[in-house]
Amino acid sequence: MFRFKRTATFAFNKSMRANASYNKLALSSSSSYVFNAQQRPLSSSPEKPIPKYWNRESYAFKKKRYDYLIRVSPESIQKEARILSLSEPGDDADAALQDLPYGATLLAEGTSMDDFSHLLPLESNSHSPNVLFVSPSCLRSRELLPIVLKTFPSIEWIHCRSAGIDFVYSNEFASLTVPVTNAKGQFSSSLAEYTMMACSYFAKDLPRLLRQKDQKVWGKYDVEELRGKTMGIVGYGDIGQSCAKLANIYGMKIIALRRNPKISENDPLCDIVYGTGQDSLNRLMSESDYVVCSAPSTNETKGMVDSVAIGSMRSNGVLINLGRGHVLDELALVDALKENRIRGAALDVFIEEPLPAEHELWNQDNVLISPHNMDQTCTFMHEATEFFVFENLPRFMCGKTLLNPVDKILGY
Repeated sequence: MFRFKRTATFAFNKSMRANASYNKLALSSSSSYVFNAQQRPLSSSPEKPIPKYWNRESYAFKKKRYDYLIRVSPESIQKEARILSLSEPGDDADAALQDLPYGATLLAEGTSMDDFSHLLPLESNSHSPNVLFVSPSCLRSRELLPIVLKTFPSIEWIHCRSAGIDFVYSNEFASLTVPVTNAKGQFSSSLAEYTMMACSYFAKDLPRLLRQKDQKVWGKYDVEELRGKTMGIVGYGDIGQSCAKLANIYGMKIIALRRNPKISENDPLCDIVYGTGQDSLNRLMSESDYVVCSAPSTNETKGMVDSVAIGSMRSNGVLINLGRGHVLDELALVDALKENRIRGAALDVFIEEPLPAEHELWNQDNVLISPHNMDQTCTFMHEATEFFVFENLPRFMCGKTLLNPVDKILGY
């Protein structure tokens, strides 16, 4: 567990936060670090390593640099890209595949092996596909992926057009020797906005406002501030960090849980970072007013937020799930909501989608339900494809490091 100490008040403005550098003061016997925002000189900050993960905001002024390099200097290309696309033909979100960089070719796209049969037999590696683009629009991706790789052993790289890879994950996936990347970082900002809306939904009692409007009642009541409240984030990846950025601006305290807490030891947004484990999870749940579940769906995380974890929540606690439905024990949550052991829940993801009409969650007044669409802007999937076409694909062709590598064993 890493613990951070803020010396500044909640009025610490955004520009000051951006320039503050945290200094390690002490390592306690409980292995928790304490940092002070005022003590380390700015000039002594070490040079930051080149990030290996994409984020739409942080790369706003850097995107397409390798695509630009190819356009102005074609000799920068170290290898051509010959692409197979496991996707629904005509998917508008994949329109960028028709605007590939010089030296890249879309050989075929489809949702069955018949769509790729015209490429067989393979004449030589120089004409064989070496890149596989996989879209959630191909509903048989999990089944087809190992077949495609066996049929086309020339494939050197797989890219998934979503952040979650559960739609392709299988027993064979973990043993793949081919590198895999995903669209991590494309959907985080919208989900962070949803998170703060969900917090405000309960803090300002929006259901009461809607009832009063419907009944034409002018009834004043006390509301809560988010300032000073604690947000616990289960799964402190790109989505969790985006949530922390906005919550920090609201003046909330941030507790995070992640597999390797040392990664976040200099994170200016976090007050405490716990490692994974049931005890750490229960502790985070008990210390948080708002719990955000942004963990991916893996064999390790399925059912992680169980009855014990939910039972550790404060009576005024709110559970927000925007990662994957399988991370949460829905039956345990329903029991806690029905018995008013927690304040409420905001759910954008579910074990079964669409959520069945007979599911008890529909009948709970203290639940905000959205149909797994809180990252669904009109351009979100287009942008995910554009990241592949204009960022990672040129990197592959220029022999540069690919962004968003997936740990095939962990599943994210």
